[in-house]
Amino acid sequence: MAGLRYALGLVAALLTASIPGARAQAEDYPARPVRIIVPFGPGGPADVVARQIGSILQENLGQPFVVENRTGAGGVIGTLEVAKAPADGYTLLMMSNTQTANESLVPQRKYELMRDLAPIAPLNYSDLVIVVAPAVQAKTLQEFIALAKSQPGKLNYASSGQGTPYHMAGELFKAMAGIDIVHVPYRNSGEARSGVIGGQVQMMIDAVPAMAPNVDGNQVRALATTGKTRSTVLPNVPTVIEAGVPGYEATIWLGLMAPAGTPKPIIDKLNAAVNAAIKRPEVETLWATQGASPMEMSSEAFDKFLRADIVKWAAVVKGLDKTQ
Repeated sequence: MAGLRYALGLVAALLTASIPGARAQAEDYPARPVRIIVPFGPGGPADVVARQIGSILQENLGQPFVVENRTGAGGVIGTLEVAKAPADGYTLLMMSNTQTANESLVPQRKYELMRDLAPIAPLNYSDLVIVVAPAVQAKTLQEFIALAKSQPGKLNYASSGQGTPYHMAGELFKAMAGIDIVHVPYRNSGEARSGVIGGQVQMMIDAVPAMAPNVDGNQVRALATTGKTRSTVLPNVPTVIEAGVPGYEATIWLGLMAPAGTPKPIIDKLNAAVNAAIKRPEVETLWATQGASPMEMSSEAFDKFLRADIVKWAAVVKGLDKTQ
């Protein structure tokens, strides 16, 4: 027993001794450029927001925050790169609900989100918009649902890959609308967007900030947005709920994570810097014009949010498995 008490006391002493060092490390952080890995293609919401936030963090913390796109496997490749990186705060992950959906959708991945990565902070969320190619005859969401029911398995919809918010929102819509349309995954959201604009696919659910210019340019037809209330960017477009699918809601949200084991003082410093950045008036104004809303949380609250989102999408994936 005495030996056990000695061992426990030694561990406690070592942990206590390590805290000042961690705090000093955080005070000096960052001492060199920081990488933000975006596991999605250039030009999408995650890439754009990573560059916006990276610029502000560089201004406030005094070191470059360099955005690097590492695409592939529905976000798995870039996420794994960060999970395997040194836990020193110099490699961060720009993530979304793609990562929480992949926890159940991609069982063969070589990491576990909440085991191998540490939450820093969320950034923002955006409603999505359901659009169809100009050649599609449906002018309303109910007309599209009726068209799909009359041709089961004949219509298709684009996404930027398995497990992305656009894919999961599409599967949720299929289930709640009672239709059978085929998922066509592209390598990134830009290619998926081009697919529906060019008429290679009939429908896509995309982030409002990314797709709104194409709606305004009459390159696609907007049928509905996916929030609880109408989008301020597309105020003339009804919500899915208004259009006749009660209870449907889907968004894309973005956040930052670091490799598990990153010192807590560094996590706290990054969390404070991010929360300060998203409250800047120019950021709030810019995001409002794009249909995005800031999400301010502590790292602990973001941890709880992520765990709840994993459970939410696991239920959708379970239903998806039954239909395949």
